[in-house]
Amino acid sequence: MKTPDLSLSDLGSYFPDDFTPEQRAKAQTIFLKELAASVHKFYRGKTVTMPKAGIYGFNWFNVYYTPGVSMVSTSIRDNNDASFDLSNRGNLVAVVSDSTRVLGDGDVTPPGGLGVMEGKAFLMKYLGGVDGVALCINSYNKAGRHDPNKIIDFVRMLEPSFGAVNLEDISQPNCFKVLDTLREECDIPVWHDDAQGTASVTLAGLINALRVVGKDLNEVKIVLLGAGAANSTAARLLLADGADPDKMVVFDSKGGLHKGRDDVKADAAYYRKWEICEATNPKRLNTEEEALKGADVIIAASRPGPGTIKPEWIQSMGPKSIVFACANPVPEIYPYAAKEAGAYVVATGRGDFPNQVNNSIGFPGILKGALLVRARKITDEMAIAAAHAVADFADKKLGISPEYIMPTMQETEVFAVEAADVAMQAIKDGVARVNLTWDEVYKTTLADINEARSIIDLLQKNDFIKAPGLDMLEAARDKAVAAVK
Repeated sequence: MKTPDLSLSDLGSYFPDDFTPEQRAKAQTIFLKELAASVHKFYRGKTVTMPKAGIYGFNWFNVYYTPGVSMVSTSIRDNNDASFDLSNRGNLVAVVSDSTRVLGDGDVTPPGGLGVMEGKAFLMKYLGGVDGVALCINSYNKAGRHDPNKIIDFVRMLEPSFGAVNLEDISQPNCFKVLDTLREECDIPVWHDDAQGTASVTLAGLINALRVVGKDLNEVKIVLLGAGAANSTAARLLLADGADPDKMVVFDSKGGLHKGRDDVKADAAYYRKWEICEATNPKRLNTEEEALKGADVIIAASRPGPGTIKPEWIQSMGPKSIVFACANPVPEIYPYAAKEAGAYVVATGRGDFPNQVNNSIGFPGILKGALLVRARKITDEMAIAAAHAVADFADKKLGISPEYIMPTMQETEVFAVEAADVAMQAIKDGVARVNLTWDEVYKTTLADINEARSIIDLLQKNDFIKAPGLDMLEAARDKAVAAVK
């Protein structure tokens, strides 16, 4: 039986009309989880390796393998950069994780992250025309602790096979050491999507949210709830793009970050957090209540809710307040509740609510742009360029509003625009191996995305990718309704 189009914007129609907004929001979360479990079992994962070279008789194996391939080996031996032209390396990303901070579920054991990493590779291909390989690794040392050096060594060893590395779901403080070490020591981009990717799209969303409310980044008071990889990096990018450090307050689980936080200063592993302590919150505010009085923006990437952000906090904020509740899988406050409390623009990390601020709108285009110019790293300036590309695309192409501050994944062109802007910034920053024009990157990206989608469509039409049955959707819906009632 053919599965109907599952339009996320219409999920509410699957549930009883008498459900309250809170019941509907809870039901949507349960429904998506139940359906995910069924569909992943049906497909046994989401990705597969397929040849892209043709077979025109069995002698072609002598070309693709021995003896002909010897010429490829010696050519790369004499010039390692030839590997980008003579293999798939130039369009191949390793998605590396030790699965210690997967979505809102925390440490799920090394293989527990495979669903997310396969999902990341799936999105890379469909949204950016980039090939990805899920690599969940065991980072335990002999003492039974997660050792960042094991991740660093692993990535160093795999570097010759990939054009870039996407780090994912690595807990702090290990994530900071891993990223900062590898960014300097590797000769290919090493990108931490939970940090740089989330920070980039957060900046993009805020640029347009501020346009909607008629405020400037350098004038607004910003409160960031959560000081993990995402918000620590978001704070850095926001400051680099013009936010006022004196009007920024960042909270971790123990209170506001400021120069009086000796506990942070004493732990060298949290050096990124200490940088925020030194740069922001000169008044040394320590509670969310006092920090949010009159604030213009709250950006939360903290504990999944609902209830993490209290309605009364939003009520105390300034006029036309902006609320980003980006915890997954459940936002810190549901959008309807934030609106009821007075928020003017509300965003979450989920695609079944308006204004999805999620790294899925960022990393496919960012990585594609970096790969096409064979960048040696992805600089903060490249991430900021991506943010402005995304924000400007939504503003100029379709027009922004309180319910639309970000492009959606359905807007294919945004990834090509983003890739081109990132590539141009890489050239400007001096980290690109090759120079291409903006149009060359844009056209190549769009062609690769369309090719990937055409292949998937062809496989679906010929039933090589089989559609899950309607019974899976109905079973997931029934479980969600029963759980909420």
